[in-house]
Amino acid sequence: MILVIDVGTTGLRAALVAQDASITAVEHRPFSPDSPFPGLVEFDASRMAELVIEASHSVLDQAGNPAINGVGIANQRASTIVWDRSTGRPVGPAIGWQDLRTVGECLTLKAEHGLNLAPNQSATKLAWLLANAAAAHDPADLCFGTVDSWIVWTLSQGALHITDRTNAAVTGLYSIGARGWHSGVCELLGIDLALLPTIVDSSGVTGSATALPGAPPIAAIAGDQQASLVGQGCTRPGMAKITFGSGGMLDLCTGPQPPPAADRSKHGTFPIVAWSVGDQDTWAAEAIMLSAGTNVEWLRDDLGLIETAAESHDVASKCSDSDGVVYVPALLGLGTPRWDYGARGTLLGVTRGTGRPHVVRAVLEGIAHRGADMVEAAQADTGYDIPTLHIDGGMSRNPTFVQALADATGKPVEVSPVVEATTLGAGFLAGVATGSWSDLDDAAAAWTPQSVVEPSGSLDRERWAQAIERSVSWIPELSALDF
Repeated sequence: MILVIDVGTTGLRAALVAQDASITAVEHRPFSPDSPFPGLVEFDASRMAELVIEASHSVLDQAGNPAINGVGIANQRASTIVWDRSTGRPVGPAIGWQDLRTVGECLTLKAEHGLNLAPNQSATKLAWLLANAAAAHDPADLCFGTVDSWIVWTLSQGALHITDRTNAAVTGLYSIGARGWHSGVCELLGIDLALLPTIVDSSGVTGSATALPGAPPIAAIAGDQQASLVGQGCTRPGMAKITFGSGGMLDLCTGPQPPPAADRSKHGTFPIVAWSVGDQDTWAAEAIMLSAGTNVEWLRDDLGLIETAAESHDVASKCSDSDGVVYVPALLGLGTPRWDYGARGTLLGVTRGTGRPHVVRAVLEGIAHRGADMVEAAQADTGYDIPTLHIDGGMSRNPTFVQALADATGKPVEVSPVVEATTLGAGFLAGVATGSWSDLDDAAAAWTPQSVVEPSGSLDRERWAQAIERSVSWIPELSALDF
């Protein structure tokens, strides 16, 4: 049995993963960040730690306190925490990955030093915390960590200050060539290397979770998207998954060859470390959709066209097509491949005969089109032809959407047996480290899709391209931003 602690953006869970890849018990705790001002996203790291311990004990009690072979951790990436080494207390609020307070610093670093950092990475968030929340502290007394580091510190009761390569590589502080922290970037930002955690493999025993019964070994750490890639069995080059939550993330396994640079590729994808085992990195290309399920929430909460997210399927099913209505889901701008922060949501083709089902279907099809955009971009940047697309996340349970995705991409879609495959991925990585599976391919063989949806038609991609052109550059000053 593997205990997985999965810390997302709006909640966390503790779950038990068995060797047959089943999840036998789950305890969930809501934990949403705060936004004290527009663009600011913060959370209480101490409360997060309390909830992790509480959920872990609860799930073990629920299952009758079974023996635990190992602990795996999956986490939201790039959120930034600074704490006092001696007391274990954060020096201020943790800064969430969505926080935009350092946009100006990122633009200045690019203009003056040619350094490409995005505000969603940890680098400038850490510099801001050091300057504004930790100025009175001696740097020698401080620790920096992303959420995984903080959870490991909590579980080990301060014995371990570590992170894995999947998390380190998306902080903006990592050197691909050195396979370690980038001393030049740290120096430029005024970050003492002593603050940073030791970088370890994604799969491997690093110490003991002494805060839990029996002090089980901490055996795996992975960022949430990388954990989902592993959890959906995409362990070989050319295999890909998309997680459709509030946003959408496509990850395509590219194998052991490192990229030439960490910068965004020609078609808008980024190289990431997918996992590291036995001091060997496996890489992936990542594509990003800034808003996916958020558009369904808009239909529900703001327009009142549906009462629940699940009802979007029922309403859309009342019409066989959108009758020419096209929706571009750019509520927060466009990610891969266009990267236009000034693009905005666009509804086109509306006539007097347009009804509620047409609009709801157009929204689901628009999200599917954006999924196809990401597939095309990842294939173009990597040279791989994705044979079958694996998906998880809340929208993977919407049959109308899944069929639209298959039709837009022209590819079979395998639906994850669990909504959040991150939990399975962290379990697989921990199970490999503790001997439940011989390697990740062996673990991936335990994964079976809930269903496979074949293309049954096609969506008009040419009309979609025209709709995209009408959505871009709506707010020119935001469209001019480039990270």
